[in-house]
Amino acid sequence: MTVPQPTATTRWRCTLCGNLTRSSKVVEYVHLDLAGEPTVEERQVVSETIESVRCRWCNAVDQVELVDRPGTDS
Repeated sequence: MTVPQPTATTRWRCTLCGNLTRSSKVVEYVHLDLAGEPTVEERQVVSETIESVRCRWCNAVDQVELVDRPGTDS
């Protein structure tokens, strides 16, 4: 089964448990201001190779769909 890749306006969501799933591994350097608000200062993509899609939380296979990201008008 071919799984469509997420775009700038979509992301993966497990249809079984409802959790959102990431499509890449990244290293982020986060700065917290005095109020505790995080700001990502640097982001390094470690891997974006997609071999299969499996829900991290419920371990379901082939239960992932594309949904719109919040704040996008698609």
